[in-house]
Amino acid sequence: MRGRHWLWMVLAALRSLAAAADDVAADDAAAGRPSIVAGSPSDVSVTVYRAPHRNSGSIDLGQLGGFALVSETRTVRLPVGESRLRFEGVADGIEPASAIIAGLPGILEKNREGQLLSPSALIAAAVGKPVVLVRTNAKTGKAVRLSGTILSDAEGGVAFKTAQGVEGLRCSGLAESFEFTSTELSALPTLSVMVRAAQATTATVTLSYLARGFDWAADYVATLSSDGKALELGAWVTLANGNGVGFPSARAQVVAGRVNRESGAAEPIDIGGPILAQCWPRGSTSDTPEPVYLAGASPLEGGLMDVVVTARRQMMALAAAAPMQEVAQQVVQEELGDLKLYRVPDRTTVAALQSKQVRLMDRQAIPVHSVYAADITGNEGDRFFPAMRVLRTQNDAAHHLGLPLPSGSVIVFTDRGGVSLLLHESAMRDLAVDEEVEIDLGESADVQVKALKEKDSVDSTHAQMRVEVSNARAAAIQFELRLSLNQGARVVRADHEMALKNGRPIFKLNIPAGQIATLSYQVEEAFRRSAPR
Repeated sequence: MRGRHWLWMVLAALRSLAAAADDVAADDAAAGRPSIVAGSPSDVSVTVYRAPHRNSGSIDLGQLGGFALVSETRTVRLPVGESRLRFEGVADGIEPASAIIAGLPGILEKNREGQLLSPSALIAAAVGKPVVLVRTNAKTGKAVRLSGTILSDAEGGVAFKTAQGVEGLRCSGLAESFEFTSTELSALPTLSVMVRAAQATTATVTLSYLARGFDWAADYVATLSSDGKALELGAWVTLANGNGVGFPSARAQVVAGRVNRESGAAEPIDIGGPILAQCWPRGSTSDTPEPVYLAGASPLEGGLMDVVVTARRQMMALAAAAPMQEVAQQVVQEELGDLKLYRVPDRTTVAALQSKQVRLMDRQAIPVHSVYAADITGNEGDRFFPAMRVLRTQNDAAHHLGLPLPSGSVIVFTDRGGVSLLLHESAMRDLAVDEEVEIDLGESADVQVKALKEKDSVDSTHAQMRVEVSNARAAAIQFELRLSLNQGARVVRADHEMALKNGRPIFKLNIPAGQIATLSYQVEEAFRRSAPR
C-alpha cells in the first residue's frame, strides 16, 4: 500500500507540472504569441567549480556538489512583436535566476520548463485525454488498437478506460503500449524567455548560466625511486557531469579554490523516472508480481508518441555503469584573482552522465626526503604508537615543481625489480607555489613512539613529559615531534631545541639506526598560572 501511495503522489506532482506547462501554452495561444526555438549552440564554454566541502575522494555522479558556468552562443530569429523564445538543451540543473542573455532585445520574463519528455511525463500529461492502446499477442503477432482515456484516479498502477470498461495496464497479460496524438513536452531541458522585438530580427546571442550537477577532482600518481630520494609525479583532472545533457566540442576549464555562493534549493528538473504498471495476479494474494515499468518513449510516424512497457529485468540489463574517458591533453594553469584556473587547451566533450580525465601535469626527478613524525597533545598520558612517514619536498622550480597544486588524492607507488608496488593512498590539500609539500606514506612499524607523563606536576605548576622514540630501521632517520597545546598553554623547559611550525611547537631529532632517543619537556597550562595582582 505504501508503494501505491507513493505512486499516487508522483502522478499528482507530474499532473501539476503538466498543468503549469499547459497554462503557459494557453497564455501564449490566447495572446497570439508564437513559440520560437533558438538554434543549436555553435560554441560552448563550460567552467566547472569544485564542491566547496570536498577536498579529495572519489566522485559520485549521482551526488555532485559542484557547479558550472555554462556559456553558449546561438542564433535566434525573432518575428515582430512578442514571442516566446525557447533555448532547448540547457543543463538539467540550470538556475534560471542566474541566466544572462547578451545580444537579445526586449526580454520580458524568463522560465525554466522543468518537465521533460519521458514516459512518466507523457502519462501525467495524457490523464483525461484520448489515447490509443496497442495490445499485441506475442504468439500470433496480431495487434489490436483500442481508443480510450487514461484515468486520473488510478491507484497502484496506470488505469485506463475503453469501450470495454476500466482496467489496469498489463492486466491482460499481453504486450501493451500507448500512442499519444500530441504533446507539448520537450525532449530536452529548456529555458524560455518572452521577448518583444520592434522588427524581425536575426541575432547571435550568448546565453550564460550557472548549473548544478557538476564537479571535478585532481588525482595524483607518484612513483618513488628505489633509493627513496626522487619522485615522479603525474596528475589527472577528472571532469564530471551529472546532467542528462552533454556539451560536445566545448571549451572546458576548472577552477581551484572555494567560491562563496548564496543560493537556495532549486526545483529539480523532472527527468521522467519510471511509472509502475502492476496488476495483482489472479492466483494467491501471497504471490508478489514482478514490477513492470514504462521504460522508453519513441517517436512514431505522423507525430505520434509511443511508450513501450518492458519488464524490470530488461531495464536492469540495459543499465550500464557511467563510462570514464581519458584524454591525454594537458591543462594550462592561469590566475583568476585569488583562485586558480586550469584550462583544457583543446576542445573536449563534457558528456552527459559521464566523467572524463585530462592530464594536469607530469614531473620527473623531484628530489624528496623522508621524515618520520608524530603528533601528540602537550601533556598526553601514557601512549605507545607508530610514527607516520611522509615524503617532503618544496613546490618550486628548483625541485622540478613550481605550480599551484589543487587538492585531491595521491597514490604512491615504488619500483621494486621493475614492478610497481602500492605504498599508500592519501589526501593532498591545496598547495601554492613555494609552499612545502608533504605526501603521507602511512604508519611505520619500524619507528615507535612512547609518550609518558612522568609527574602530575612540578612545583605545582608544570606537567613533566617524556617521549621515547625507537628506530628499528637499518639507517638513521629524521624525526619530528609536533605538539598540540591547549589554549594559553606553553612549553617552558625542554632538553632539546624547540622551534615553531605553523604556530605549533616542534622538536627535530636525528635518531641513529637501532637507537632510542629520549626527549623531556615541561608544559605550563594557562589555568595553573597565578592570577595577576
